[in-house]
Amino acid sequence: MQDDVKQSAKATKFIERLTVESPGFLSIISVVELGWVLSSCYGLSREQIVQVFESLLMTKEMLIDRSDQVLKALRMFKVSRADFADCLVGISAAAAGCTSTVTFDQAAAKAAGMVLLT
Repeated sequence: MQDDVKQSAKATKFIERLTVESPGFLSIISVVELGWVLSSCYGLSREQIVQVFESLLMTKEMLIDRSDQVLKALRMFKVSRADFADCLVGISAAAAGCTSTVTFDQAAAKAAGMVLLT
């Protein structure tokens, strides 16, 4: 976000050194954290968060862990009221062979297609 002068300079320098032959890696945990930070800390809109993730997914100098699941979760996030993390939880569970994902979170059950555990 370029909001910290020292850290921004270091991060920019690091990112500019990434290549297709020597890409960076963004773990699935970091993907979830990034979604939360963009929303909660920086107040980005859903559309802006989608743009960030779409850009990351298209960047050849960055490998995104489980990019297929991230893309599916992003598609769900775009058309629902669910949090990105909830979308990713449900998509990851389905990819692992689960027929349903249970939750105590009423909003996640309604918006992300999970089953409310009562």
